[in-house]
Amino acid sequence: MPLGALQHYTIEPSDLERTRNFYCDVLGLENGERPPLGFPGYWLYSGGVATVHLLGERKPREGIVVRGTNARFENTGRFDHIAFAATDIDGVRKRLQSNNVTFREQTIPRTGGQQIFLYDPDGVGVELNFPSANAR
Repeated sequence: MPLGALQHYTIEPSDLERTRNFYCDVLGLENGERPPLGFPGYWLYSGGVATVHLLGERKPREGIVVRGTNARFENTGRFDHIAFAATDIDGVRKRLQSNNVTFREQTIPRTGGQQIFLYDPDGVGVELNFPSANAR
């Protein structure tokens, strides 16, 4: 049975509102429709797809593992980063700089595409990929 396309990834942030603001205000995702799941959270949309799910505080229940409130997330373990297709590299640079977000750039050998790498407020890696036709 082959897998289909990636549907979403989920983050359990240390500060739900700060992380929502980062993904929406800095990276341009849209806060959208989310079912009433019985705990706070957000579904953030990219291109009409709920790509990033943010989890608020939840109570333990059967089959649900909830991280302890004293947990500190220093990194994402073996999970390295998530990548998005992007456009308007100049606009993204300005937006990141105006929000004091540290990032690095690189050019992809042979294709000439551009990449920007950054971290969200909890240290989750984010990669933005710009095709060579959009890079300047």
